[in-house]
Amino acid sequence: MATVQRQFALKKIRCPTGSEGVKEAMREVEAYRRFKHPNIIRILDSAVVQDPEGEGQIVYLFLPLYKRGNLQDAINANLVNNRHFSEKDMLRLFRGTCLAVRAMHEYRPTSARSAVRADARQQSRRNAAAHADDDNDERFPQPEGDGDGGYSYDGASVPLVTKHRVEEHDVVFDGDEELEQQQQQNDGPPLEIIPYAHRDLKPGNVMIADDGATPILMDFGSTMKARIPVENRQQALLQQDIAAEQSTMAYRAPELFDVKTGVPLDEKVDIWSLGCTLYALAYSHSPFENTQTTEQGGSIAMAVLSAQYKHPQSAYSQGLRELIDRMLKINPKERPDINQVIQMTDRVLQSLA
Repeated sequence: MATVQRQFALKKIRCPTGSEGVKEAMREVEAYRRFKHPNIIRILDSAVVQDPEGEGQIVYLFLPLYKRGNLQDAINANLVNNRHFSEKDMLRLFRGTCLAVRAMHEYRPTSARSAVRADARQQSRRNAAAHADDDNDERFPQPEGDGDGGYSYDGASVPLVTKHRVEEHDVVFDGDEELEQQQQQNDGPPLEIIPYAHRDLKPGNVMIADDGATPILMDFGSTMKARIPVENRQQALLQQDIAAEQSTMAYRAPELFDVKTGVPLDEKVDIWSLGCTLYALAYSHSPFENTQTTEQGGSIAMAVLSAQYKHPQSAYSQGLRELIDRMLKINPKERPDINQVIQMTDRVLQSLA
């Protein structure tokens, strides 16, 4: 019988600082599990293990591999080959990305009662792991078994976990099964919407599925609850620092460069980033990565804060330019919400039919 060869992606996060680093990495794992949508990457499994080369720990995320790469790869290929996206293809990719963002902005958790049951099941698994025999432990995912406790990724043997005595605090598995069971057993009414913001939307964080037409949103390390009150200067500076660390400058909303006391942050930061992303798909770079900012010593931050950008000459429609301009409003209140962005995208697509 022929063996079907499949490849997967393994994301390795080193946490030399111990528990705090692990907590931060596990927040990314939780985000992958939280959002269920065809345009959002699906985590297959995860594990936390002791780093054999140091005192810290390593978090492994086991993910699908998309061989076509991401939208930034497609942009780069277009530049090399002197090509451009067709407007229809570009808007369809953008619309799929917006659908993924909508799943985050309109996230509705299941009942707290179901969450308690899921937590109890997970804790039971962890307790059982403390007494398991490593050599007989079949819970470690080995999709392309190489006989050495690892799997084959692009021709190289990569160990998924290091063989060692499993302690209760060492291994955490956060696959989709827990959330699916939780949703199936939910016997209470749906809870209110709790918007989440991705906070690092850009072409490099949108993979392209094997069909060449389906965008897959990924990299949730920057994801957090969208609506954040900013009550004092200390909180404002904290939010600026977080954004500087986690959000790519050329796609970062202006309110994250200069966080104002008394002005809450919300999911409109993602709308700005979507505007930058659509601009990049059309013109091969962020609106704020131009000759002035990258070669003449200009400031990306100043360009963003003043919304200084221009549309290059192109064959794209006026509707596309207006869609980008609507999202790139300095005042978040003037930006459309994600449903309005999808509606405007649909209207532009219909005008091209």
